[in-house]
Amino acid sequence: MSTTEEQELDLLVHRTTWEADGVLSVELVHPDGKPLPAWTPGAHLDLHVGGHVRQYSLCGDPEETGSYRLGILNEAASRGGSRHVHTKVRPGQTVRVAGPRNHFALEPAASYVFIAGGIGITPILAMARRAERDGIPYRLVHGGRTRASMAFGGELAALGGGEVTLVPQDEQGHIDVAGVLADLEPDALVYCCGPEPLLKAVEEAAPQGRLRTERFAAPAVARDDGDDSAFEVECRTSGVTLSVGPGTSILQAAENAGLAVASSCRDGICGSCETRVLAGTPDHRDFLLSDAERATGETMMICVSRCASDRLVLNL
Repeated sequence: MSTTEEQELDLLVHRTTWEADGVLSVELVHPDGKPLPAWTPGAHLDLHVGGHVRQYSLCGDPEETGSYRLGILNEAASRGGSRHVHTKVRPGQTVRVAGPRNHFALEPAASYVFIAGGIGITPILAMARRAERDGIPYRLVHGGRTRASMAFGGELAALGGGEVTLVPQDEQGHIDVAGVLADLEPDALVYCCGPEPLLKAVEEAAPQGRLRTERFAAPAVARDDGDDSAFEVECRTSGVTLSVGPGTSILQAAENAGLAVASSCRDGICGSCETRVLAGTPDHRDFLLSDAERATGETMMICVSRCASDRLVLNL
């Protein structure tokens, strides 16, 4: 869960590299050469590009404090973010970022199984590098449409501390998820990032409580429809009280009242709008918080989550 104060920085595009078909890595540095805020494997940045705010996973090395590296796929159905990066962002320009933020943190475990689909390799690469540095056994399986479309193959091949398997779909078909998880080591954790069909297959095969996932998009079926009745939200910091009606999100009500709230996906998957709860019980409908984090009721994603009590008091 991300609860620390985030920073917004204007960073310099130091280098862009063609990593695979349709995949560009972007290296960012501080214009004054200063160290950048620390991050941990699984973290992402909010990148302000082309009038949009998009989330991209950090795929470099957290030990390299002078730069951030993002791996960005030029999405066929791009809403403008990735296309802008691929066609407009060049070395020497500056871009605004916020973060880092981490809802996909690498938890301590005796061993790991990492499963990545396509551009989902970006957070997984940093995780594998950390596991290797810490001497923790791991297996990594990376699937993609073709070898040419699978980014960071050279860096994966250079990893020597774990078992790395590439599964190009045109050569071998889809990842055999059941086979990968059939002999899961005791106390191992499974991390998966990729498209929804892969996530669904892994969720069905992984033992309960041992899987951690990160999604590119919200599933087509809502996680929890819940009650859509109206409720009241006190915004303690701004001194505004909102009436949130059926079919309206807290985020929309806040924006309608003129409050400036960070947001991006509006689907409960990116964490940009995570807000601290000061009183009341949230009705969580996001796809980020774990069951344990939901149980604390400390924060909520106001783009999708609602109220399970009489009213909410939020740090807005």
